[in-house]
Amino acid sequence: MNIKYKSDRLINAAEMSNLFKASGIRRPYKDLPRLQSMIDHADIIWTAWDNEKLVGIARALTDYSYCCYLSDLCVDEEYQKMGIGKELVRLLQEQLGEEVTLVLLSAPGAMDYYPMIGFNKADNGFLIPRKQ
Repeated sequence: MNIKYKSDRLINAAEMSNLFKASGIRRPYKDLPRLQSMIDHADIIWTAWDNEKLVGIARALTDYSYCCYLSDLCVDEEYQKMGIGKELVRLLQEQLGEEVTLVLLSAPGAMDYYPMIGFNKADNGFLIPRKQ
């Protein structure tokens, strides 16, 4: 399998919806207008492709100088445990540089994954939850 990583390939809401469903990530995959807005307003999107199939995504919001929020990191379940998520994060970090802190909120089931790819756990965060 030869996975290709791209930051310049545009994706649409239907592609992202299919990936979200295939990855098991909890996202509003049925709300295509909302997904398109998520795509349109992201600062950085790295994607992973198996030929023409979208198999992974890292979607982030950043100021490019101090912090970056990694809002989505997901990989199709059939392609997990192949290093795709780790490579997406590496490419994102490479693009951002060493002076930008990468921040994310983890799903409970992924808490053990993030330390394996270089994230440190932080206990000093707060959030105001969105309405569903």
